[in-house]
Amino acid sequence: MKAHIVVLPGDGIGPEVASSGVAVLRQVAQRFGHAFAFDEHAIGGDAIDRFGDPLPPATREALLACDAVLLGAVGGPKWSDPSASVRPEQGLLAMRKLLGVFANVRPLKLHPRTAALSPLKPERTKDVDLVFVRELTGGIYFGAKTRDADGATDECRYSVAEVERVVRHAFDLARSRKRKLTSVDKANVLETSRLWRSVATRVAADYPDVELEHQLVDSMAMHLLTRPADYDVIVTENMFGDILTDEASVLAGSLGLSPSASVGGPGAGIYEPIHGSAPDIAGQSLANPLGTILSVAMLLRHSLGLQAEAEAVEAAVGQVLTHGNLTRDLGGTATTHAVTRAVIDALQTETEAA
Repeated sequence: MKAHIVVLPGDGIGPEVASSGVAVLRQVAQRFGHAFAFDEHAIGGDAIDRFGDPLPPATREALLACDAVLLGAVGGPKWSDPSASVRPEQGLLAMRKLLGVFANVRPLKLHPRTAALSPLKPERTKDVDLVFVRELTGGIYFGAKTRDADGATDECRYSVAEVERVVRHAFDLARSRKRKLTSVDKANVLETSRLWRSVATRVAADYPDVELEHQLVDSMAMHLLTRPADYDVIVTENMFGDILTDEASVLAGSLGLSPSASVGGPGAGIYEPIHGSAPDIAGQSLANPLGTILSVAMLLRHSLGLQAEAEAVEAAVGQVLTHGNLTRDLGGTATTHAVTRAVIDALQTETEAA
């Protein structure tokens, strides 16, 4: 197949890990007979420095014409002044709005090699295999904001339609897995959460084969550390999802292992590792590229419909985690380039054997 992929390297280690993702995609194209075209554009702090805009017009135009988006990382101390009128993160929000993506999907599955790096005891992390679905375009991040000398406000607002579409997305995902969905809210306090719970309960009637449970966000934060293996698919609103997914990523032993996909809209899906730009190690080939490479697998599966290719990439990452040299965040000494090369070699060996 032919596909046009926009690459947004971004800031800090973003260019390094994005380069790893492109290298793996090129290998997939070669081994499986596809034609992937890549188009690189600016976003975030890099775009502010070069164009004065965290999502320049050329980037917007390219995003609207592509099949998928591979993102490195955005932000850093250089642009962290909260009083600044233009910030890197505005590029992310604008991109999500432009493409209409409303569901951020973050899988978490522990590999035996890295489970020992988790801060939790092995018995707590055994058999953890869960997926977060975070609503991405509503809630407090997008509500009206005010600030004056006496205070500030951030409005949290959700419509029935916004809640229903992401909950249905989560139900569909749960139906393809263990048929268990946990909806997280704060319905004992917040009116938006009461709406969320009522919509989730109503939608559940259309999925009688999926078990639905409700959890308050504070208790969910506790359960993620005490019994994470009990969960399958977890769906929640924007801010709660932002916090809970970062908490859950620690279970894997390193932020560098965790991929994500932002999907659901009429435009291209966005694929990125969940880690930040890590400017302290930028340009030193110390970054772990596996989160980006696993995001590539999600890109192949969700945006291009290439299931076998996605599974091949995931299997290659599994081989590297089991047998290969690892980056220092996983207790190894390998460089970003060396780990990327190991994945490509494993992918080539696996596809030749097939």
